[in-house]
Amino acid sequence: METIRCLILGSGPAGYTAAIYAARAGLSPVLYEGLQPGGQLTTTTEVENFPGYPEGVDGNQMMDDMRAQAQRFGAEMRSAIAVKADLSAAPYAVTFDDGSEVRCHTLVIATGATAKYLGLPDEEKYRGQGVSACATCDGFFYRKKNVAVVGGGDTACEEATYLAGLAAKVYLIVRKPFLRASKAMQQKVMENPKIEILFETNTVGLFGTDGVEGAHLVRRKGEPDETPFDIAIDGFFLAIGHHPNSELFTPWVKTDEAGYIITEGATPRTGVPGVFAAGDVADPLYRQAITAAASGCKAAIEAERYLTAHGL
Repeated sequence: METIRCLILGSGPAGYTAAIYAARAGLSPVLYEGLQPGGQLTTTTEVENFPGYPEGVDGNQMMDDMRAQAQRFGAEMRSAIAVKADLSAAPYAVTFDDGSEVRCHTLVIATGATAKYLGLPDEEKYRGQGVSACATCDGFFYRKKNVAVVGGGDTACEEATYLAGLAAKVYLIVRKPFLRASKAMQQKVMENPKIEILFETNTVGLFGTDGVEGAHLVRRKGEPDETPFDIAIDGFFLAIGHHPNSELFTPWVKTDEAGYIITEGATPRTGVPGVFAAGDVADPLYRQAITAAASGCKAAIEAERYLTAHGL
């Protein structure tokens, strides 16, 4: 069985940055790209808030650039998906969907988080053409336009407030007859003249020719007074949560109640010696490409220090 010094799982900004640093440090890292090579950024058309791209950059292009940079320094890329892990004793074992098994002295978990969607076919149809799960990433494209945010918790209220600073109007589509957000966030939203809250409302579809132009909604769905209606919007933002891809590792690493891996202080250390977490799998707060890249850098530096300290 193959034993390597540094195994990286995940190929978003965290995974690729970890690979760049680990390869430059001579750790001969092997990176498995997983289910979505390039990570969540590949679902974004234009990235304008990553330093170094004054004109913006296509999300896929940016990930291709990071990948090429890691390969330039000797990182090896593989395409299988991790299906099983055993972190009970070092070297740690990870099994992949192609049947292969790898042992590693250090492991960087950069498997990311998956945005929760409503499950409408139209969400897939218009992804990158008006449908987004990140207001901070994509809100800038909707200046002086009408947008909708789906959700009733703190995240939805925060995103609606953020978008209200850019957009002409923000609809907050809430399934329940109340907001689940904290009292302070509720007040902020309710006092904002640009935000209109649509309580007891479900989204049943989106429409538009070259991107989102509106949403089909139903008020009090399933009730005798059920009322269908449409709103005209240019952007449709999901804010119903993210699901961290941490299940394989939860028997060994600590996670919060939502499944995000808990790291030690400001470090990427997980509590399992030689195992580090980077990017969105350990970040319920920021979920930005730049913060993910920074944590990938930290994870690789920690991996190098660990290997050196243990003579590996």
